[in-house]
Amino acid sequence: MFGLDMTVVLIIALAAVAAGAVCYALLFSRIEVEKKTDARLSRVKSAETDLTRMKASRDRVQELSKRRKSVQDSLKDLEKQQQEKNKKMGDRSLKARLPQTGLALTVPRFYVYSAVFGLFVFLVTLIAGLPLLGATGAAFAASLGFPRWVVGFLIKRRQAKFLDEFANSLDVMVRSIKSGLPLNDAIRLIASDGQEPVKTEFRRVVDSQQIGLSIPEACARMLQTMPLSEVNFFAIVIAIQSQAGGNLSEAIGNLSRVLRERKKMKAKVKALSMEAKASAWIIGSLPFVVSTLVYLTSPDYISILFTDPRGHIIMLFSAVWMGIGIFVMRNMINFEI
Repeated sequence: MFGLDMTVVLIIALAAVAAGAVCYALLFSRIEVEKKTDARLSRVKSAETDLTRMKASRDRVQELSKRRKSVQDSLKDLEKQQQEKNKKMGDRSLKARLPQTGLALTVPRFYVYSAVFGLFVFLVTLIAGLPLLGATGAAFAASLGFPRWVVGFLIKRRQAKFLDEFANSLDVMVRSIKSGLPLNDAIRLIASDGQEPVKTEFRRVVDSQQIGLSIPEACARMLQTMPLSEVNFFAIVIAIQSQAGGNLSEAIGNLSRVLRERKKMKAKVKALSMEAKASAWIIGSLPFVVSTLVYLTSPDYISILFTDPRGHIIMLFSAVWMGIGIFVMRNMINFEI
């Protein structure tokens, strides 16, 4: 009975193995086909992914190339504009300098004031007892030299005040832009609440926008009344951002930091050069001081320089050499930053 049962079990096992072998033989080709199909699909998907990545990478490269070309074109345009700006900044004519003083002064009015001042000096010198020729020379020098010196003094003082407040105004612009305001509103904010003379210059920018100029063009026009390299930097930043895009708040913030560093460097150079300037003042004034003291103590000793023709020649050559020395010392102690 046990042997019969073992025979039945073996037969069943053999039948099962045979059935499995038959099923495997029948399904083997199908399983292989499915495996190959899955492998092929995975390769296709991988290839599609690689193509997508390559396309995205190619698009990024093309975009960067287009942007680089746009920036290069913008820089070329800015270079041409910069040459024109340099010509304007180098314009030393009276018509270009009068608006830089911040005063409502026209060229005819300036000449009228100069003539009135020259006439006043002429009358004062005549009353003081100066000869007619000397009074005429003093009036001529006063009417031509002193008013122009006053214009230059007012321009330098206004530019110094502008530089003191310009970096602070840029910081206000950065905070305004980061808070969500557009550039136009940030400029109007400075034009309404800023400190003079920055307030006046930005008000001119707003007025230029109202007559149809774009923001870069309006900022570039600021160089006509404030011909400073710092203003030129600001106009270039605005022009590049408007043409090439980018983070405007970051660009203006970087410009503000650069302007502050320039200001620190100027102060440091000024402090380091004060000793040389003091020495130059002492050396330059020493001949005049000594001549005055000699004239006060021994007028007969030095009066020969004014009465003898040879003294006139000596004074002429001395003045020439003194002017050359002062010019050399001035160039040695003045630094452009």
